[in-house]
Amino acid sequence: MTETQIKTPLRMMVYASLLAALTAASALISIPVGEVPVVLYNFFILMMGLLLGSRWGAASIAVYLLAGSLGLPVFAGAKGGLAILLGPTGGYLIGFLPAVFIIGFISEKFKQRFIYDIIAMLCGTAVIYALGVIQLKIVLGKTWMVTMALGVFPFIIFDVIKAVAAAVTAKAVRPIIMNK
Repeated sequence: MTETQIKTPLRMMVYASLLAALTAASALISIPVGEVPVVLYNFFILMMGLLLGSRWGAASIAVYLLAGSLGLPVFAGAKGGLAILLGPTGGYLIGFLPAVFIIGFISEKFKQRFIYDIIAMLCGTAVIYALGVIQLKIVLGKTWMVTMALGVFPFIIFDVIKAVAAAVTAKAVRPIIMNK
């Protein structure tokens, strides 16, 4: 193995760990809006996909979800445990894994071009919303419209802002990460 082959996986592991840690730290700040809080960690979920790609991004979020499921206080409001994953917001958390993979896959496939990064984040966010709303509906037993009113509509503007911020940040940070 060459020195570059050794450094690249190690570097990606460090970045994956860093983004998992930043995601956990960002969960400490949450603003309750009914059953589903407004949190900053969606920003880091988007960044995982854009900066780490499909495989390393999925590994990063898997570590985060594993830590939370084991009870570490890495979910919104410094909570952790399987009860959170099975509760009203668990579907959103579970949706992070396929979302990061999809974001990373689209971003990789289209050579990290800005417009495709935006499309990738829209697709990833749609997956998070879909899985989140399904579980929210099951747990709360509300109608689809009420569930959407509780778990999607109040958050769209925040998620658009986070996506724009993630796209701009990824564009600035990629040259550093990729050593270009």
